[in-house]
Amino acid sequence: MVMRIEDLDPRAQSQERAQLLMKDLAWLGLDWDEGPYYQSERTEVYQDALAALTAQGLTYPCFCTRSQLHAASAPHASDGTYVYQGTCRGLSAGEVQRRMTERQPATRLRVPDKDDPLGVICFDDAVYGRQSEVLATECGDFLVRRSDGVFAYQLAVAVDDALMGVTQVTRGRDLLGSVARQMYILRLLGYAPPSYAHVPLLVASDGRRLSKRERDLDLGALREAGVSAHRIIGRLAQSVGLAEQGEDLSPQDLLSRFSWKTISAHQADIVADSNFLA
Repeated sequence: MVMRIEDLDPRAQSQERAQLLMKDLAWLGLDWDEGPYYQSERTEVYQDALAALTAQGLTYPCFCTRSQLHAASAPHASDGTYVYQGTCRGLSAGEVQRRMTERQPATRLRVPDKDDPLGVICFDDAVYGRQSEVLATECGDFLVRRSDGVFAYQLAVAVDDALMGVTQVTRGRDLLGSVARQMYILRLLGYAPPSYAHVPLLVASDGRRLSKRERDLDLGALREAGVSAHRIIGRLAQSVGLAEQGEDLSPQDLLSRFSWKTISAHQADIVADSNFLA
């Protein structure tokens, strides 16, 4: 188990927040074998990967603004990303130089045309089963570095998974749509992809994801209210079929009963209403 703090965005770079997150995990009884690694300290690694992609002729500068992107395409159903229409793909060298005097470009990675079988990415998810995505129609040429110089999540995560020897990725089902892009990057860089498992989300009664911005309770607030870590683990396990109603459990208690098959039978998001921790 590798601990990686994904703090690429300068707004997320806070040692205090990172320490709080790790404290919460330790309180729940979850630990790790390696790390922590901070993505904010690995920019040279991502720069090397970007240089390798550029050497293959697969990247190009993009001058599109956020408002232009939003106006050009409807959001992707799974993760809210916008299907890029290739506006800057064919710009001449002269036009690129002219536009660079006006604004700093982002960097995009070319994907194969929609009729090219190399652009079809297939994989088996441990919870949601067989998945297939045509990159050209599902996302289009996608960002690998933002216009402010920050490396994109898709590039950094794919590179880190490869270099850190990650063999299995488990995360929320909202990131299921990211897999194809990450596998494409790994293939271009010569790495084998890990296996993937995406799990249901904990959501509010109206279906939105829980967040502090919406004044949802965090683990610190629950801990201060006297809710035990074993109560939280037990209710989460119950919601995906790994525990009986009312069981209070540690993560270690679940090792002997864990099953991806059991979780795959509970694919729906979990509503955390007022009775969830009762």
